[in-house]
Amino acid sequence: MLFIRKTSQTNLGGFFLISALLLFLSCAVVSSDSTNENPITFSALNAVAPEWQPLADGVLFFQGKISKPQIEFWALRVDLASENTHIVVRGGDAAETGFLSSRVSSFVRDNNLIAGVNASPFDVISSREGQPIRNMGVIISNGKMISPLNHHYDAIVFYKKEFIRQNGRSAIVRQSSLNSVENIENAIGGFHQILTGGEPAERTLNRTERHPRSAAGISANGRYLILLVIDGRRSGSTGGTEMETAALLYSLGSWDGINFDGGGSSTLALRNKDGSVRVANTPVNGGVPGIERAVAGCLGIITAETALTEGFLP
Repeated sequence: MLFIRKTSQTNLGGFFLISALLLFLSCAVVSSDSTNENPITFSALNAVAPEWQPLADGVLFFQGKISKPQIEFWALRVDLASENTHIVVRGGDAAETGFLSSRVSSFVRDNNLIAGVNASPFDVISSREGQPIRNMGVIISNGKMISPLNHHYDAIVFYKKEFIRQNGRSAIVRQSSLNSVENIENAIGGFHQILTGGEPAERTLNRTERHPRSAAGISANGRYLILLVIDGRRSGSTGGTEMETAALLYSLGSWDGINFDGGGSSTLALRNKDGSVRVANTPVNGGVPGIERAVAGCLGIITAETALTEGFLP
């Protein structure tokens, strides 16, 4: 709480208070899109039946709420077989000595993306962008490994279209199994696989901690990518456990799923029809709702035409 002493310096104190408020608001997330106002409510996790709405060619959007437990979530379904969409993976803003932190909204805006979500864990927690940051896991972007493997964690891999595995265009694998970038177009590390063959992974069974969550899932045929963000640590949304996140991924159409970096990092940014970028959910950084954290590796969606002009395609 801020106290201002009543002296002849009152006007000066008011000036500093207003300046501080303006600085605070400059970091806040402001969303004006109507989809934030009308989520569909379900009684329980197993009752979720998404009513997907078109966001772009090959990309669908859905926002929902669950009454018990109290959870609000946002999701995208991406058709990986679409010729008009492309996956983009970045490790943060490129710097001569490594990477610099960046907000997800900046990642989407600066790369002309349709949408983006945070993914890889990292080592610096701050709302300030442009700080040196280290990805704590693999990142392969456009066929090049730009961040090394973390043998403790898993990753989601997107294969080159000329090399399609039996289970589809994407897979969730142990990072330790990635011995080569051959046949891989993009990959990004998260934490652990939480959904396996349509069932919550064994590691999720006794984990009861609730947090904001970011996660990704793959349909059984490998054709569809599901991106999910669950809000937490705020009024109206308590966050999810790993098992609940896995169950929600399944309800949204996933067969396998991975838990990305969460907590105050969990952010989904979307491009509006007028070209502006908004944050769909309400990130909570440092205990303050509406403050977007600067993160490291992100996963995004881009149109094929823009991907070519932006250099994301060879």
